[in-house]
Amino acid sequence: MTERKPPGVSFESFVDRQIRQAGERGEFEELPGFGKPLASLDAPYDELWWIKGKLHREGFAVLPAALALRKEAEDAREALESARTERQVRDLLTQINDKIRTALRRPPPGPPLNVQEFDVEAEVTRWRESREAGNASQRSKSDR
Repeated sequence: MTERKPPGVSFESFVDRQIRQAGERGEFEELPGFGKPLASLDAPYDELWWIKGKLHREGFAVLPAALALRKEAEDAREALESARTERQVRDLLTQINDKIRTALRRPPPGPPLNVQEFDVEAEVTRWRESREAGNASQRSKSDR
C-alpha cells in the first residue's frame, strides 16, 4: 500500500521516490510485457484505442449478431479438423446447431443470416474419412 504524501514535499519528488523504491525492490520485473516493445507504438493514433482494447480483452464481438454467428459456424467447421473423437465432433455440431436454430426462429437485426444447420451425420462421416485418409498416409510414411 502506498503511503500518503507528507506535507511540504513536492508531489513530483514524492512519486519519483516511490517509483525508484519499487524498482529497487524488483516490483516491475514480473509485469506482463516487461522488456518487450509496445505493440501499438507504430500504429496511427486512435481516440478509442482503450475502448477497443477493453472490448477485445473481454471477448465482445464488434460484428452484428448475424455475422458473428456466421463466423462462429466457420470456426466450428475448422474446429472439427482438430477434434480427437467422434463425440467431440457431435458435441461441437450440436452446440452450433442449437445457436443456428435459435437464430433462425428469431432472426437478429442486421444482415441476413445465410447460414443453415449442419448435417451432423454427414459431417461425422466427412470427419471419419479425413481421419482415415490421414492415418493411411502416416502408415505409408512409416512403412518407408
